Amino acid sequence: MTEPLHSPVRSAKVKPWHFQRTAIVYVRQSTPQQVIDHQESTARQYGLVDRAVALGWPRAQVVVIDDDLGKSGQTVEGRLGFQRLLADVALDRIGIVFGLEMSRLARSCKDWHHLLELCGRFRTLLADADGIYDPTDYNDRLLLGLTGIMSEAELHVIKQRMHLGKLNKARRGELIGPAPIGYLKLSKSQGKSDLALDPDEQVQAVVRLIFDQFDQQGTLHGLLRSLVHHQIRLPVRPHGGPNQGQLQWRRPCRETLQNLLHHPIYAGAYRYGHRPSDARRKQPGRPGTGRQICAPEECLVLIRDRFPAYISWERFQANQQRLQANRTQHEACGAPREGAALLKGLLHCGRCGRRMQVHYARRGSRYTYVCSRAVADYAEPLCQSLTGMGLDELAARNILAAVEPAALEASMAAVADVERERAELHQHWRLRLERAQYDVERASRQYQACEPENRLVARELERRWEETLEQKRKLDDDFQRWRQTAPARLSADEQALIRNLAADMPTLWRAETTTIQDRVRIARLLLDKVVVTVDQASEHVAVRFHWVGGATQDQTLARPVKCYTQMAEYPKLAATLRALHKERLDARQMADRLNAEGFRPPKRATRFTAAMVRRLLERLELPGRPRLGSRTGLKSDEWRPGELARHLGIPRDTITKWRSKGWLHSTRDADGYWILWADAAETARLRELHTLPRTWANKSRFQKLIKPKRRPKR
Repeated sequence: MTEPLHSPVRSAKVKPWHFQRTAIVYVRQSTPQQVIDHQESTARQYGLVDRAVALGWPRAQVVVIDDDLGKSGQTVEGRLGFQRLLADVALDRIGIVFGLEMSRLARSCKDWHHLLELCGRFRTLLADADGIYDPTDYNDRLLLGLTGIMSEAELHVIKQRMHLGKLNKARRGELIGPAPIGYLKLSKSQGKSDLALDPDEQVQAVVRLIFDQFDQQGTLHGLLRSLVHHQIRLPVRPHGGPNQGQLQWRRPCRETLQNLLHHPIYAGAYRYGHRPSDARRKQPGRPGTGRQICAPEECLVLIRDRFPAYISWERFQANQQRLQANRTQHEACGAPREGAALLKGLLHCGRCGRRMQVHYARRGSRYTYVCSRAVADYAEPLCQSLTGMGLDELAARNILAAVEPAALEASMAAVADVERERAELHQHWRLRLERAQYDVERASRQYQACEPENRLVARELERRWEETLEQKRKLDDDFQRWRQTAPARLSADEQALIRNLAADMPTLWRAETTTIQDRVRIARLLLDKVVVTVDQASEHVAVRFHWVGGATQDQTLARPVKCYTQMAEYPKLAATLRALHKERLDARQMADRLNAEGFRPPKRATRFTAAMVRRLLERLELPGRPRLGSRTGLKSDEWRPGELARHLGIPRDTITKWRSKGWLHSTRDADGYWILWADAAETARLRELHTLPRTWANKSRFQKLIKPKRRPKR
């Protein structure tokens, strides 16, 4: 049985070796507010020092640990005093631990039983206001275990009671935190605690301007740049500090704008529970971790039309969808950027279904759509790729055909947008100038009301007056500069010109004033996705346009290929060329006939030239006039580029590329024509180089094959 701590007789559980060690008095209050308001409880805990002295410990051997004042006992994290207590017990320095209640030591069974295990192993006693406990005694150990369970259950009951109380108030929409930008929290003296629009007209105008600019820019960064460009500052009323509640104008930042766009209160909705805590994501020593952000529909409480709104709920949801689509992730298209690709974010692979990426050339505007996720994720071969310019031209033609009936309405809507933007910015500047004029007049009245003899005050008021005048002059200059650069009102002639341009949508689409971001936004408004399937055996590409609304459109595109043999019309082209050769036409005449009949070269060129025809005749081994650079004067194992290409069975352009990279021996003759050297071993190496797959496993072999062997001396 436990013995009362208040007994005048010394307890039998206290042994002589206990007095040789230190007595610890552990002091803790759960919150800083309790430390301030419940001082009697704190004094009672400090009074346990006298209890330790009454039991026989010298006052010099009684140590008070009060490092955990204002900290909760539900976890050991962040409680340096409790951690110090555990360390001293484990070092066999503690004889007894005093606490007003055992719940002061720990509210968690895990931490409580850890302390009991250490105290039992090192024969350390525990004492509270009711008695002394020996963890090595069965009855005391059982009682201490039940006490720990009750302490943890009590904490759970307290937390649950507080949570349900807050939830009940939140379900009524009355649990309101600090007011966000553009709102003011009404005091309880004015009725129930509620939020209202900020009475300052300039504050309301800036908030509405932020949402309008986001609709025009389409991205968070574009909104930020627009506000900085127009020198628009955000109205902030601090929630604490010496300037609490006073209106301040601060420069815009990304985090503030992001929170503003994501907050449903601007659509008049009340939410609660949008940042729940996930214990699996908590990090030790960081209490704020583990929180998740929930969409308004997933919150514990969502009440529509609870507060006065700046925007409609439909507009708020459209903003959330746009912000989600701007994220750079697999399921989102991403924000429109400066790259020349029109279908970035919309193009999908018809083989594996993954989204295709855009690869830009280092120089120039050429780019390629590539399905390379399997390469990055599973080290598989490249799925498919194709040049992007032809596909984008096809998509642009279809988009222009779709928007042509609504071109005039869209152009006039653009005119209205320009007019509305100018009016909003002009209203913003008017309010800023009005506020600056008020500050000047207020400083003037304060200076005029000061007694002339009181120079100590008059000098300070005069300085403030001069500062407000200087700020007013600077603001006037900024306003004049804005008027010169602001969008001007369109005259009747300019509006008529816009109507004429609307009738010619291709010209407007390709105009220099139309940016690639504008074209991408239009494409995403009309297209849900585009699926392409490349036929590796020919130049044909199957393209399926998925329009918004569910309609689909199938088309076929001809892509540039490496050689003539990959073209589906190559047999017909060869037959036509043989027929033209029998007519004894020269190369230029043959090229004109091929172009007239609709034949196209395999690569990016759109028309046949005489040089192309000559190389094609040479490939088809059709006799013709002797060409410059024949085998006349060549030695053993020397080749002309075309001759070596035919001998190896590879395209001549490949030989040209290898020669420019130094992968084979080459010289020039007296007439300036290339002479290549390749013996039997070299031709075998070149054949293997041409057929070797360009994979990671063949990387070392590829490095060996691109190095030609030493040419023997002549």
